Amino acid sequence: MSGLGATRSASAPPLVFITGASSGIGLALARRYLARGARLALVARRADALQAWAAQQGEAAARVALYQADVRDTGALSAVAARCLAEQGVPDTVIANAGISVGVDLALAEDLPVLRDLYETNVLGMAATFQPFIAPMVQRGHGTLVGVASVAAARGLPGHAGYCGTKAAVVQMCETLRGELRGQGVKVVTLTPGYVDTPLTAHNDYPMPFLMDADAFAARAVPAIERGARFAVIPWPMGVVYAVLRALPRGLFDAVVGAQKHRKKRRREAPGPGDSPPSAG
Repeated sequence: MSGLGATRSASAPPLVFITGASSGIGLALARRYLARGARLALVARRADALQAWAAQQGEAAARVALYQADVRDTGALSAVAARCLAEQGVPDTVIANAGISVGVDLALAEDLPVLRDLYETNVLGMAATFQPFIAPMVQRGHGTLVGVASVAAARGLPGHAGYCGTKAAVVQMCETLRGELRGQGVKVVTLTPGYVDTPLTAHNDYPMPFLMDADAFAARAVPAIERGARFAVIPWPMGVVYAVLRALPRGLFDAVVGAQKHRKKRRREAPGPGDSPPSAG
């Protein structure tokens, strides 16, 4: 063992570490990378779902390592990262995908714990996913850190105080980290999905333009990661939406969104499955 943990030969397949891997975007990315011959370190709160999927992969299952952890538990996540480093080596790519989406009403005291869950999962969870791998990647001289944001990061939308706020934080944290790691061989990629058909969006009862399948998203996301895209909005029409939302003057934006009647369902209204309740991407 070196100071970096287990090492791999030059001929060994690349290693991809993914959180929130038991459903949605995380599982779609796992499928995509496995089909491309990569080794996988998959993390989820629901280990049984991951085990069931891995059991169906035949010989390719030998390239899959499964870890159970809730990304809100930084101690558990740190222990998983240590095991990955010791057993598989330094990942080539780390994807902080685990996240939840649920509506928040800031007028209700009962929604403050929900807001805390959103920040602990979507923001602190991403930071805790990256942290154990930053120094080893820098020491090795290469690697890619991937944060999964959302088009919802563009502006604050009624009913989405927690989700918009946390995804905006993902964008800014990745941007900060990109600057801090500049010139050290480590790339930081911000993936910005539009609407993807996953448990995360299953309870939305409002229009979702350009809704895409999770596997179709992964097919576009993996090339963006591999080329080290700094900021990739998928699908591209949502990139136009993102740019327009960012460009709207505040007064006009407030008038437009204030007229919208649709709100993200709150936790009591939309319980659902996922790596971190109510759902994880």
